Amino acid sequence: MTYRYLWLLPVLCCVSCVRQQFFQPDARLPATTGPVVADTVRATVGRHYQRGGLHNFFWGKHYRHIWATPVTLPVFDMRHTVAGGLTAGKMGGGFQSISITLNGAQGRQYALRTLDKDPYKTLPKVMRKSFVLNIVRDATSAANPYGAFVVPPLAEAAGVLHTNPRPFYVRPDETGLGPSSNLFQGKVVMLEEKYEGPSNLTSAFGAARNLADSDEMLEQRYADPTHQIDQLAFARARLLDLWLGDWDRHEGQWQWAVYERAGRTLYRAVPKDRDQVFYRFSDGLVPWLASRRWAVRKFRTFKPKYEDIGGLVKNARFIDERALSEVSRAQFQTLARDLQQRLTDSVVARALRRFPAPVYAQEGLRTAAALRARRQDLPKAADTFYRLLARRVTVAGTDQAEHFVVDRQSDTATVVSVYRIPGKDEKAPGDTLLYRRSFRPNETKRIVLHGLRGKDLFEVRGEVKRSIRVDVYGGPNEDAIINTSRVQRGGKMTYFYDTKRGNTIVRGHDFKDKTAAGVLMHAYDREGY
Repeated sequence: MTYRYLWLLPVLCCVSCVRQQFFQPDARLPATTGPVVADTVRATVGRHYQRGGLHNFFWGKHYRHIWATPVTLPVFDMRHTVAGGLTAGKMGGGFQSISITLNGAQGRQYALRTLDKDPYKTLPKVMRKSFVLNIVRDATSAANPYGAFVVPPLAEAAGVLHTNPRPFYVRPDETGLGPSSNLFQGKVVMLEEKYEGPSNLTSAFGAARNLADSDEMLEQRYADPTHQIDQLAFARARLLDLWLGDWDRHEGQWQWAVYERAGRTLYRAVPKDRDQVFYRFSDGLVPWLASRRWAVRKFRTFKPKYEDIGGLVKNARFIDERALSEVSRAQFQTLARDLQQRLTDSVVARALRRFPAPVYAQEGLRTAAALRARRQDLPKAADTFYRLLARRVTVAGTDQAEHFVVDRQSDTATVVSVYRIPGKDEKAPGDTLLYRRSFRPNETKRIVLHGLRGKDLFEVRGEVKRSIRVDVYGGPNEDAIINTSRVQRGGKMTYFYDTKRGNTIVRGHDFKDKTAAGVLMHAYDREGY
């Protein structure tokens, strides 16, 4: 049993078997019978989440009323929903959603997935047949099922690339989805573009030549120094996430548009899967306890005030570390103020009208008021986010040769620069600077350098009274480190991690040799899977 489920242990004292018929059999209202003959239906996304007062006291009201609210939805049609029609592709989905890839005209692809979720696979096997499964399933009601549909106009105004999800109802006799058609029949689904590969590019991406997922992007980023992430664009997208309260932004929730700029390949983030915007979790006794900092901190509730930035960004720590290492405090503030100007009251009002009318009547004004309040505090939230990122910054090279320079310029400024080392056959290498950032000891406690593969050179220099600890990981090949730095207070401030043999080391002062026989001393998890 993993730590994230420890808060459920008290419940096991009164467990019963899992409720077999947890989900509604058909999203149409119970009074509706017979075949679907119109192009719209009246349906609820999940009326099984509606509960009484005692249950809500312990487990939270969440968005139960929204899941049970009847709305009018278009009926999904394989022939006409998308111009040119759709054909079934392969089944997909994570641990909770049911999804399938649909193939459209001219190589375009779409993802069709259920709005309701089943977290059955996320539980340890011992719990899957217990009352605990009912509880975890019930927690799905903390998400606003229609939240994702209001994000596109907000992202557009913010200057962030985005998908365009649409809701539909799947007929109970739909068979066009192949052998797995029964998994979608009678359910409310989301149809969203799959931004993978050049065939799925649209005019919204401008001069982009391709679309890649995070695995592909990181592989190229760390293989070749001419491949770089547009970190300012990613920072803008992450501030939009904070504003929306979207806590589930791990590396699998991003695609990357690929651009060619002045001899370099640039990757710009495209957020997807906006399932957790406007999340409401801590309004019951048990989930309030479960979402404390000592428990499952990532489950942050969307409120007028930012609840816990550290928890809100926890799920994205892996990709944030790799895609925000260049962004300064001043740049975060500039982006936050720019978003304040872009995300006007009128933009918010128009976007929230994408809620179905009965949903807007219940949640529209409250959501708008929270967004206005969070917009006012966005610079402060951005500064908190920056400070979390700045405590420990990782600067990674590539599998080619690079020159890392750490210049302890003063007691308040340490500048890190990374240069590409030109190959022997290059006649005119041009500007080889790949990275530069100034760090302050009152913000950053540790800088971690990873050379990866290639014969890298590390220089650490400067004489100061106090500075930042620097950890150097050379990588698998032979590397060189020259340390002429001296820190009058703070002891050994440069640590070198590598294998014992094959490296050139000039220790100088305030240097700690951490070389060892094991190759793990220079390992770097680049993909995260």
